[in-house]
Amino acid sequence: MDIIQACIKALEELKAKKPLVHNITNYVTVNDCANIIAAIGGSPIMADELLEMEDMVSIASCLVINMGTLNERTVASMLKAGKKANDLGIPVVFDPVGAGAVPYRNETAVKLMQEIKFAVIRGNMSEIKFLSGLSVRTKGVDSVADETGGVEAAKSFAAKMKCVAAVTGKTDIITDGDRVCLIDNGHPILTAVSGTGCMTSALVGTFCGAVEDYFVAAAAGVLAMGLSGELAQKTLKEDEGVGTFRMRLFDKIYHLKGETIEKKGRMKIV
Repeated sequence: MDIIQACIKALEELKAKKPLVHNITNYVTVNDCANIIAAIGGSPIMADELLEMEDMVSIASCLVINMGTLNERTVASMLKAGKKANDLGIPVVFDPVGAGAVPYRNETAVKLMQEIKFAVIRGNMSEIKFLSGLSVRTKGVDSVADETGGVEAAKSFAAKMKCVAAVTGKTDIITDGDRVCLIDNGHPILTAVSGTGCMTSALVGTFCGAVEDYFVAAAAGVLAMGLSGELAQKTLKEDEGVGTFRMRLFDKIYHLKGETIEKKGRMKIV
């Protein structure tokens, strides 16, 4: 499988289809997630009212559930929307933000995984290892887990959950339990901007709304963020920092093209 060419084709299909992506996300990053979906070529809707969940999901191409800022009201909406999406065959992407940090968050993540079939689960190494049942340390919503054994942990988790696992870190790991893709694009400055993980999940959801192979969709979404972040960082002058970077990240996502992926994408199937 030529994963670079598959991602280029996925980007072309996304631009053509302009998928409607329903997000139940957190109030820290909701605006950035909406803007990143629009920038890549999708159409975002950011709705979490329980009374309109089934109707909203019914018109979407993908549902993204992000548990960054949990509350009982939105958890009920997540469950209702996720079950409706499953009934309709609409892919659901899960971002288990902070899984492993505190009991309520942990219990919610487990409940969501028990009651909703996810197409892709996108998290950092601490989150994925916790959800796999491994002992890990966390620092709020940030990963402090050792990435040693990450590929095997991700493969095992994906096989257990019958989904695609997308583990973002120094080297990103995408696996469906069988195929494994490693991505080496990105820059440490991405971790200095709040919400880049949430935005990555939103991008994955946008690709899932456009292509049927969710392994490719996850790889394309993660690559888009890493590569665009890398390119945005290279434009910074000496006196420019995270504010300018954030703005240029959106510009690079907006202008991302197949030629750029072909020339600068560092990804491989292993």
